[in-house]
Amino acid sequence: MAGGGVESGAPGRRAHLYEHRFTYYFAFTCIVGALGGSLFGYDLGVSGGVTSMDDFLKEFFPDVYRRKQQHLHETDYCKYDNQVLTLFTSSLYISALVMTFFASSLTRKKGRKASIIAGALSFLAGAILNAAAKNIAMLIIGRVLLGGGIGFGNQAVPLYLSEMAPARNRGAVNQLFQFTTCAGILIANLVNYFTDKIHPHGWRISLGLAGVPAVLMLIGGLLCAETPNSLVEQGRLDEARKVLERVRGTKNVDAEFEDLKEASEEAQAVKSPFGTLLKRKYRPQLIIGALGIPAFQQLTGNNSILFYAPVIFQSLGFGANAALFSSFITNGALLVATVISMFLVDKFGRRKFFLEAGFEMISCMIITAVVLAVEFGHGKELGKGISAFLVVVIFLFVLAYGRSWGPLGWLVPSELFPLEIRSAAQSIVVCVNMIFTALVAQLFLMSLCHLKYGIFLLFAGLIIFMSCFVFFLLPETKKVPIEEIYLLFENHWFWKNIVRSDQDRKTSNGKPVAAV
Repeated sequence: MAGGGVESGAPGRRAHLYEHRFTYYFAFTCIVGALGGSLFGYDLGVSGGVTSMDDFLKEFFPDVYRRKQQHLHETDYCKYDNQVLTLFTSSLYISALVMTFFASSLTRKKGRKASIIAGALSFLAGAILNAAAKNIAMLIIGRVLLGGGIGFGNQAVPLYLSEMAPARNRGAVNQLFQFTTCAGILIANLVNYFTDKIHPHGWRISLGLAGVPAVLMLIGGLLCAETPNSLVEQGRLDEARKVLERVRGTKNVDAEFEDLKEASEEAQAVKSPFGTLLKRKYRPQLIIGALGIPAFQQLTGNNSILFYAPVIFQSLGFGANAALFSSFITNGALLVATVISMFLVDKFGRRKFFLEAGFEMISCMIITAVVLAVEFGHGKELGKGISAFLVVVIFLFVLAYGRSWGPLGWLVPSELFPLEIRSAAQSIVVCVNMIFTALVAQLFLMSLCHLKYGIFLLFAGLIIFMSCFVFFLLPETKKVPIEEIYLLFENHWFWKNIVRSDQDRKTSNGKPVAAV
C-alpha cells in the first residue's frame, strides 16, 4: 500500500518494556517548553495587524498610507504592495533561518535548555527595540533580533517536547508547540483589535507586548529540566536517569535508559552530523522531514492568510476594525483545530489528518478563487453576503490547516530523526521553513497584486502535489518510539530500496541493522 509502514508493534529494541505514568513534573516541563511557540505565534499574529494600522503606516510607510486612502472604499488587490513594507515582516524569518545554524551547535553541545534561554533573550531585545523604533532601520534591526529568538526557539522546542514525551503520547505533547503558537496568534489579533483604537502609538504597544511571551519563556527555560536524551549525549548519565524517572513517574526506566545510551554512543561516533544527514540511509528523513514537510507547510498558503489577514480583509473592502475582527475569528479557528488535533492525532495518525484536511483545503482555495474572480476587483465594495461567505471559507480552510499541516509540520520532522543527526536535522527543518516563510511573506502581496485570484488557484495546485507526496512517501509514525522510526523506512514500499543498500545492510556504526 502506498505510504504503508510498520505499526507500533514492529520489532525493535526494547520499546515494549517502556513504562510511564502521568506526573505533574512532566506536565510542567512540557508546558514550559511549549511556551516557545508563543513567540512565533505572537509575531505571526501581530505583524499583519500592525502593518494595516494607519498610525504605523503614516510614520514609516507614508506612500502606502496615501495609496490606501485613495482606495479606501474600493476593492484593490495592489493596495498594500510595497517591498519595504513586506521586508518588515520577512526580515525576521531571514534572520531566523541564519540563527538556526548557531542554535544547532548550542543545542547539541549545551542542551535544549540553552537554546530556549538564548532565544528568549534575543526575542525580548527585539521586542524592546521595535516598541521604541524611530525609523525603519530600528524596526528592521528589532525584527532581526526577534528572528534570532524564533530561530533558537523553533530549533530547540520541538526537539525538547519530542524527547520529553513517551512514544504513546508524543503527538499530543509535541502539538503543545502548535497550540501555544495558535494562542499567540489569537492573543496578538485581540491586542491589535484594541490598540488600533489607541492613537498615535497603539502599534508600539502591540510590538512591545511581544516581550511578555519572551519573559515567560526565559523564566521557564531557567526552571525546566534538560531532556534525558541531551543529558546522556553530554555524558551526564546519573542526572539523565533521575530526570527520566521523574518525567516517566517510575523507577522502572532501565529499558528506555539503555536505548538512550546506545543511541548516544552512535551519536558520539558522528563527527559531522550535517554530512551524516546526507548519507543514503538517512535519505527519507532528509527528503521528507528536513526538506519536504517544512517547505510544504508554508506553501499551503495558510501563513499568507495569518501574516496579512487584516491586510487581505481590508483589500477585500472590509473596514479596519472589521478586518482585524475577521482575522481574529479565523485565527480562533486555528486554535480550535489545534486542540482537535492534539486529542485525536495519536488515535487516527498523521497520514489521515494530512490527507483528509488536504482535500478540504484544496476545495476552500478553489472556492475562494472562483468568488474573487466573479465578484472582486471592480472598484467597488464587496456585498455583505459575499464578504461573510469569504470569511466562512477562510475559516474552514484555517480549521483544516490547523489540524494538519500546522501542527504536523513541526511534529513529524521532530520524530523522524535519530539522535546522531537530530540537532543538525532540526536546524535544516527550521532553515527550510524560514526560507519559505520569508519568501511567502515577501512575495505574497506582490503576487496578490499581479496574479489576483490566481494566487489561490496556485496554492490549491501546491496542496494537491503535497498531498500526493504524503500519500506515497510518508509512513505512519503514531506511537512508534523515536529510536525505532528507522524500521518504518526499512519496510516502506519505496524507501526500503534506498536505505537498505549493500553497505548499510552490513553495519550501522559497527552494529547489525535490524532484520525486516
